[in-house]
Amino acid sequence: MPDSRTITFAILTSIVFFGTIYSVAYDTYLDTSNAFITALPHHLHSTHYFASKKNPLNVYFIKKLWAWISLTFLVHYATSPPAIRSKVRLVQYGIATAIWLAFTNWFFGPPVFDRLTASTGGECVLHLPSGAVVSVPTQYCYTKSTISITDTALFPASLILPDGDWSGVPRLRKGHDVSGHIFLLTMSTLFLVNQLRHSFNVAWSQSHRWAVVLGGVVTCAAVLATYTTSVYFHTPLEKFTGYILGVLAYAVTQLPESFAP
Repeated sequence: MPDSRTITFAILTSIVFFGTIYSVAYDTYLDTSNAFITALPHHLHSTHYFASKKNPLNVYFIKKLWAWISLTFLVHYATSPPAIRSKVRLVQYGIATAIWLAFTNWFFGPPVFDRLTASTGGECVLHLPSGAVVSVPTQYCYTKSTISITDTALFPASLILPDGDWSGVPRLRKGHDVSGHIFLLTMSTLFLVNQLRHSFNVAWSQSHRWAVVLGGVVTCAAVLATYTTSVYFHTPLEKFTGYILGVLAYAVTQLPESFAP
């Protein structure tokens, strides 16, 4: 029987590859590094359900992906028979969590992805309600600081500012914006399937059966999310680098298993 990890790797690779080709051939992707269009609705949002950033899969699953992965892993691990409840699996989860934190949240300051975007020509910009885009110091993006219109020193004198108490959070645009979603979906899906495979050759209690079902549902949702991201968001190169980094990150989580006795 083929290894479930190999099958999952093949499926993810095919989805990212063919989804990206489709996105180029039919012009379905949004260039998220373009400061002038990324704040606007996707150009297909009214005709393609998953092109909308507000679709439930994106809002409640993709943007909270590591919470779903963590819940699924912990439930699966806690209900596993003692024979497969190894410390190595906990170490693997710890490594995966550290990678998620380093790349998307904090790496001795700004996360790795923010550093990469800035180092490849990224610019910290604030989108105003009028559609104007204002450049601000990169530190505001690194700290995810909220900027108010009262911070007049940041805005050109000729710019018409919004009325009232408007404020916004600047984002890094331009540069190379690695697809963080493809990165995390790739690492998470491979990691989760690797954990679930431990259950294939043991007897299941009723609680563990439900844990495996939960794992299957979350895995299927992650595969669907990989498809929607591949088709509708990021440039081909940004998706490719996100995928490669995701595979490499998963490989790092396998090191404890490789060295285990």
